[in-house]
Amino acid sequence: MTDPIADFLTRIRNAVKANHKVVEAPGSKMKQAITQILHEQGYILAYKFGEDEKGHATIKIALKYHPETKTPAIKGLKRVSRPGLRQYSSAKEMPRVQNGLGIAIVSTSKGIMTNKKAIQENVGGEVLCYIY
Repeated sequence: MTDPIADFLTRIRNAVKANHKVVEAPGSKMKQAITQILHEQGYILAYKFGEDEKGHATIKIALKYHPETKTPAIKGLKRVSRPGLRQYSSAKEMPRVQNGLGIAIVSTSKGIMTNKKAIQENVGGEVLCYIY
């Protein structure tokens, strides 16, 4: 696999489209950081880090839906920076997702964070994905 982050986002996107309650994906430190950000921002209900029977890291994510209308909290996921074309942004030129309604996840020298936190800390970095 050449792009594990894109695979991770695609698994979440497909599970949301199929109205699944839980999605499971292979784990890594970057995916754990992305999952924690999704939980902090209210896009997922819960998550659990674990291992499969072979000892590989896994992540189980409980997806969030509106209780009455059953619409998903995640309307869209878009991978921005990819192995073939890396996308970097300074703190001044940080992208706004859906006119401020969504978030961009940025990998900075101070760790993985949202675009809003990167602007507050005045750091730029690689724009990993957009979530809205």
